[in-house]
Amino acid sequence: MSVSLTWPQVLAWRLERQFAGGTGSDAVSVVRRLCGVQSQVASSAELAVAVRQADPRPGEIETALWRDGTLRKTWLMRGTLHLVPADELPIYCGALRSLRFWETGVWQRGHGVTAAEIGAIIETVPQVLADRALTRDELVEAIIESTGDAHLREALTSGWGMLLKPLSFLGELCYGPPREGRVTFMAPGIVPLPTEEAGPLLVRSFLGAHGPATPEMFDAWLFRGKTRKAVLRGWFRDLGDDVTEVEVEGRPMLALTEQAGAPAATGPSDEVHLLPGFDQYIMGAPRDLEPLLPRAAKAKVSRAAGWISPVVVFQGRVAGVWEAKGGEIVHELFEDVPTAALARETSRVAALRPHGDPR
Repeated sequence: MSVSLTWPQVLAWRLERQFAGGTGSDAVSVVRRLCGVQSQVASSAELAVAVRQADPRPGEIETALWRDGTLRKTWLMRGTLHLVPADELPIYCGALRSLRFWETGVWQRGHGVTAAEIGAIIETVPQVLADRALTRDELVEAIIESTGDAHLREALTSGWGMLLKPLSFLGELCYGPPREGRVTFMAPGIVPLPTEEAGPLLVRSFLGAHGPATPEMFDAWLFRGKTRKAVLRGWFRDLGDDVTEVEVEGRPMLALTEQAGAPAATGPSDEVHLLPGFDQYIMGAPRDLEPLLPRAAKAKVSRAAGWISPVVVFQGRVAGVWEAKGGEIVHELFEDVPTAALARETSRVAALRPHGDPR
């Protein structure tokens, strides 16, 4: 007989697994548990980690990225920038390289390149980044010099780095240390795991933080539902007895077997949490999951151009959004939230928020 769960139990379990109460330790451990932290907005990523730590340390992420090399920053899930543990990058790249969207004619035409040109970029970048970090302009010039194709300049300098994303998925490129305020790129020095090995490992990590879930939920988080269905089914199938079917308010879902019964022992959460923009608690769940994101609040949270607002969470649900105005955190609530608990959490997050940042 499968375990029967309610959404309040599942959401409380996810909050606990994701250290939302500030129980995490070092930054790398928090990023590892969350299955990466979206870092399109660097200050949001820093805050997403800090609110989950018992003892946040300013500058810890920069140290992990640029001195210790224990974190990497590159384009991964959904083609967006993420922080991931350096030792797990072979897993992420091993799974994502299976998508190979850059080999389709539609993608090539949309970005103004031919199959031969994108092939030349993929071949050239590892050579020019072999022993150095380059700014974007330097990388573009090195590619043109190596390929002799000046037409690539326009394509490589537009479109949010779209022509560099295949290199990221293939494990050939990641962000390097900033130089005079400019982004650089370097070779991450990894060998991606075979897809058939990487996929199940990534599913396991996802379920550990964002489960119970369905294969479709995982696929939407990974790359907006673009994984080949046979590949996706194979990844879940290959986990074998490591996953168990549970019921969440009548809907069959999958959980790690070792955790399947744990949400049932987790009471619904009465805690108030302020989470930053693009937070994994939101990004790891479907946008139409109404127990988490009420329909009436969706437009305030999931906004134009892919912007995900900072949120107020109460009882596991999004109860409002927040922003900083004039140095103060201002809430817009959709549901009643305990005043004292909200004030305590607001003070805690205000002290952690990077100076002058609105997110």
